[in-house]
Amino acid sequence: MVALYVTSSQASAGKTAVCAGLGKHLLDDGKKVGFFKPLVSEIKGLEATDSDAQFMKQILALKEPIDSLCPVISKQGELPSNIKKAYAKVSRDKDVVIVEGVWRQRPGGKPIEASYEVVQALDGRVIIVEPYSEKLAIDNYRDFGKYLLGVVINKVPRSRLSAQFGKEGIDILGVLPEDRILFSLTIGELAEHIQGEILNNAEKSAEVVENFMLGAMTLDSGLDYFGRKANKAVVVRSERPDMQLAALETATKCLVLSGGVSPSLDVLRRAEDKGVPIILTKGDTISAVNSIELALGKTKFNQLEKLSRLSEIMEPRFNFPALYKGLNL
Repeated sequence: MVALYVTSSQASAGKTAVCAGLGKHLLDDGKKVGFFKPLVSEIKGLEATDSDAQFMKQILALKEPIDSLCPVISKQGELPSNIKKAYAKVSRDKDVVIVEGVWRQRPGGKPIEASYEVVQALDGRVIIVEPYSEKLAIDNYRDFGKYLLGVVINKVPRSRLSAQFGKEGIDILGVLPEDRILFSLTIGELAEHIQGEILNNAEKSAEVVENFMLGAMTLDSGLDYFGRKANKAVVVRSERPDMQLAALETATKCLVLSGGVSPSLDVLRRAEDKGVPIILTKGDTISAVNSIELALGKTKFNQLEKLSRLSEIMEPRFNFPALYKGLNL
C-alpha cells in the first residue's frame, strides 16, 4: 500500500479533478483505492465537512465515513503519530490511498499547507498540480526531494499544449488543457450562486451548463443569436418574453430571468414542453452576470457527469506508466 499525495501551490488549480481522474483510472484498472484529506488544526473542537471528500467517497465507492476520510488532526502531541493513526483507518486493504493537500488551520489566521510533514510521516509519493502560467514556479517543488514523482501542468491553453515545460530534475507527468466543461456549473449551483429559484423541472438541477449567453438587445433575430451556442444558460430580463421564447427554440439548458417578475404562461408552458428549467432571480441582469462570473472562478470539480470528460482529457495526456513505476504498482 502506498500514499499518493496530490497538492498544489494555490487554490483552484484543479487538484480535486486530478485526484478524481487518478482514482477513476486506478479503480478501473482493478486497484483498491482509498482517499484521505485531513485538516491539521490548532483550533480545539473544529469539525471538518468537505464536499471534495464526499465526492471522492462516491466515485471510489468507499465505505469509510466522511469523518474518517476527512478527519481533523490535532496539532497537540506528535503530528506524524496523529496523522498515521488517522491514515490507518482508511488505508486498510488498499493498494493506493490518494491524499489530497493537507492544510493546517491556525487560530485567527489563514490556513497554511502542512505538506512535507504529512508526506514524510506517510512515506508518500507526491504529485504537484500547477495551473498554467508563463512563469511556472517548478523549482519550488524540489524540497520534496525523493518523495516527488512529478508535476501536472493544468488548464493549459490549447495553443500552448505543445510547449516544453520540463526542467532538469523535475518530471512532467501530464499537460492537461483547459476545458470549459470540467469547471462549469450545474443548474442547481447556478441557481444557488445567483440566489435564484428554480420554477420548473427541478429534477434537472444536476445537469451541467457549458455556455452562458446574455439576452441583450441585438440586431440579429433571436433564433440566429441564441443558435450560436449549445448547452447554454440564457440570462434575460424577465419582461422580455420574446427573447425567452426565442432562446427556448435553441439548445438551451436553462433560462435565467432577472428582475423577479414571473414568466408569462406562454414562456412557462414552452419551457415545460422543452424540459428547460427556469431560474428566477430578484437581482438585475448585471448582478446576475457578475455572480455567475464570480462562481465560475471558484467552481469545484464535484459532479459525476464530468468524469467521462475528465477521462477523455487525462488518458492520452497523463503518464500513467511513470505513475505506476513510481508507486511500485
